[in-house]
Amino acid sequence: MITTSGRHVVLAVVGSVVLAFVLFLASGANPFEAMGLLVQGSIGSPRQLSTTLLVWIPLTLAAASLVITFSAGLWNIGVEGQIVLGAIGATWVARSVGGPGWAVIPLAMIVAVVAGSLWAMLAGVLKLYGGVNEIFGGLGLDFVATGFATYLIIGPWKRDGIASTSGTELFREDVWLPTIGGENVSWVALTLVVLAVIAVVLLMSGTSFGLKLKAVGTNLHSATRLGIPANRYLLVAFALGGSLAGLAGSTQVLGFTHKLVPSVSGGFGFLGILVVLLAGFRPILVAPIAFFFAAITVGTTFLELRIGVDSSVGGVLQGLLVLFVLLSGGWLRRRQAMAGTVPPEPAVPTPSGEVSADPAPAAGGV
Repeated sequence: MITTSGRHVVLAVVGSVVLAFVLFLASGANPFEAMGLLVQGSIGSPRQLSTTLLVWIPLTLAAASLVITFSAGLWNIGVEGQIVLGAIGATWVARSVGGPGWAVIPLAMIVAVVAGSLWAMLAGVLKLYGGVNEIFGGLGLDFVATGFATYLIIGPWKRDGIASTSGTELFREDVWLPTIGGENVSWVALTLVVLAVIAVVLLMSGTSFGLKLKAVGTNLHSATRLGIPANRYLLVAFALGGSLAGLAGSTQVLGFTHKLVPSVSGGFGFLGILVVLLAGFRPILVAPIAFFFAAITVGTTFLELRIGVDSSVGGVLQGLLVLFVLLSGGWLRRRQAMAGTVPPEPAVPTPSGEVSADPAPAAGGV
């Protein structure tokens, strides 16, 4: 039997598939052929599967990062900048530190994690002590991070005799992440992603920290009255989320581009928001949904090559799916409200950082 949440996901998938067929027909393509090419282009061969995994790795890390901050009631839009700072940190180590690759790679990843975490905490400090909403603070820091990366690429880290935004010099090959066989995906990055997802699942469902973090996200004032140091938990949420985003940045430069490029974040932070919304903020669903999104992203480039359908259709399909999930969920809840069987609302982060079930301010503030 399909649960309420399961029913609205099924309705969303059916609705988005129907609209996808209409979209393909409007583009002059055979919908069944297009769907087949989507599958073939994303998982139809070891090379295509490895390309899909290259997208899945940073996307899953970004989504796992957002699960933590969303659970705390925070819209961490700054995850894109945190990916960039992680990439910058890893690039600095790869370019500056000598020694064998087996020692440089872990150091580069550690620096990337610290850089992403500190950049995220800056957004937290701006929110908690500067009164800057994390959405605006995060977006501003995204632009700063991207600008800083561009400055490094055309300035201090430019290629000899060339001031180009195409990227820095390639890292030496021994600091590239080792790959699986002859493919371009790294087993190190895959292992780290699996461990990161497991860690987030355990953190959010099996620890008192996770329960308290959810309490802060559900109602900030009530959590404070219960003695939970809300500010500290919010900053830790930013730090943990930023560390995963920084790790994503390191996998990008060490395992994919092998250099720093301006677009190193790849939009994975923003796409991760859609993944988390579709997962209903449940960390256990992040990895499979991220793989589905990665498959669409890679598969639609195959469509452009084979039948001339622009690859931007992938973003449309992803957006339609999330939109239908939200619409179908609202429709089912409306039906339940009319029948008098509405279940409790799940905790959903708001721009103010709380779901207000208790509008009275906490004594003494937060």
